[in-house]
Amino acid sequence: MPPHVPRSFIYISVAGTTFGAAYLTKDYMGGNKYKGKEDLTGKTVIVTGANTGIGKETALVLASRGAKVILACRDSKKCEETRRNIVLGTRNKYVYCRKCDLASQESIRGFVERFKKEHDKLDILINNAGVMRCPKSYTKDGIEMHLGVNHMGHFLLTNLLLDILKDSAPARIVNLSSTAHRRGKINTEDLNLNKDYDPGSAYAQSKLANILFTRELANRLRGTGVTVNAVHPGIVDTEITRHMWVFNNGFIRILLTPFIWPFIRAPAQGAQTVLYAALDPNLTDVTGCYFDNCEAKEVSDEAKNDNLAKWLWKVSEKWTKLHATAQLNNV
Repeated sequence: MPPHVPRSFIYISVAGTTFGAAYLTKDYMGGNKYKGKEDLTGKTVIVTGANTGIGKETALVLASRGAKVILACRDSKKCEETRRNIVLGTRNKYVYCRKCDLASQESIRGFVERFKKEHDKLDILINNAGVMRCPKSYTKDGIEMHLGVNHMGHFLLTNLLLDILKDSAPARIVNLSSTAHRRGKINTEDLNLNKDYDPGSAYAQSKLANILFTRELANRLRGTGVTVNAVHPGIVDTEITRHMWVFNNGFIRILLTPFIWPFIRAPAQGAQTVLYAALDPNLTDVTGCYFDNCEAKEVSDEAKNDNLAKWLWKVSEKWTKLHATAQLNNV
């Protein structure tokens, strides 16, 4: 080291270079950005799980473009805090908090009933909420938590909103799935995983269910003007990791953060493909697809099994009492 260069300067330079490289890496790993500038004035949107993470960032962008945004959340207090921040940040007063616990079919039905009383159209439904790698537990209706929240809850919510979506056509449905679907299997012998439970397998099964639901729903909606697509937001730093011990152990998190931070997307980055699927004009007639990094991608062979998708649909109808709900509404 030259005698005229202070050692502290060398340290600062190295630190600055390292941080700069890490920042550039994170920006690159963040994936493609959605560049559309659509004005959403007059549009009505529902985003589930919108009080934090990807859902919050998605709702923020939609509100900033003038949309009327309904934040469908389990935690009313956190939802109200988010609503207030979005309103202040966007100056869009048409942002609403509504209780919707996807682990309770009664709560879902209550949400839909109130929504239909308050709104006469729905242009975009974003099924964002989810759980990951949680301990063995069940929804209020006795369904394994991953399957119950990630799939069954959104299955019921979406079906109960189909009439207003069709009346609002062209309309879009966006289901958040994951690349984890590639290792997923639908356990037709023990769908509720009562006998053999593994949190990773349970999560992967629910993400595969998201795509099978998307494909079957797309077939059922052809010709209605309503499209439905699935997206993988990437590996994103959100509260969904709350049950993963690596992220909950303070010491390990501090130790690993400098190494993993550049490779994990921020929530705003994770929202980009969601916005692409929800807004891009080129996707007006595109349905039944899976998007990753703002591009259409192939899904696993299991996710292309139409017979399996039909089987899952019938089971989902039974477990959510969908037909019973329809019959009750027609009385």
